[in-house]
Amino acid sequence: MQIDHIVPKSRGGSDRVDNLTLACGCCNQLKGNQSLKEFAPHLSEKINQKRSLVHSAAVNSTRNALWESLTKKLLPYEAGTGGQTKYNRERLSIPKTHALDAACAGEVIELKNWKVPILKIQSSGRGAYQRTRTDRFGFPRGYLSDKKFVHGFKTGDHATATVPSGKKAGKYTGRVAIRASGNFNIQTAQGVVQGISWRHCRLVQRGDGYHYMFTAQESKLITEEHASSHC
Repeated sequence: MQIDHIVPKSRGGSDRVDNLTLACGCCNQLKGNQSLKEFAPHLSEKINQKRSLVHSAAVNSTRNALWESLTKKLLPYEAGTGGQTKYNRERLSIPKTHALDAACAGEVIELKNWKVPILKIQSSGRGAYQRTRTDRFGFPRGYLSDKKFVHGFKTGDHATATVPSGKKAGKYTGRVAIRASGNFNIQTAQGVVQGISWRHCRLVQRGDGYHYMFTAQESKLITEEHASSHC
């Protein structure tokens, strides 16, 4: 028997006890760097893996230093607790999202105009120098084009595509991933839409290393709240 990582270290897993399990040598090699859910879904449901505390550790290690820095500024500041945030949210009948939790922190009497879409900004970088992708074993799989622009578009650009007919008829807005064939992929809030011709695309903003989108989950919550308020 060998010790195996439930979430591989190459994919962010740690050496914590709750991320380790026993496996025979054959299964360990066959699993590779797949997660347990990918390799054996029926086993992942039986293993009660604790939630990673890496994000909580980061907050706990920096919050005191952040508080000390704020107290030195000539600005109004206030501290609160998680319980107080939950109380404010439930008292005002506000759904739980990251942005709305931030708005409910501290002493809150009322919260106005909160039923608006939430803009999510994610750092996506400006590309990589690698000229090939690799499979789960690390071997080369295909080659990437050395051209950064295709028909005036570059991966990372934000565009709107209006497809007039066909299986993919509709309007899509999101981050573009170019293809030498001229059929691009567009990352929308609902997922990736593949094979959109460059002729249907209109540039909105050049890629600046960030990905902007209105999150689908929070937009859905806002839509549901808006619909219930009219019933």
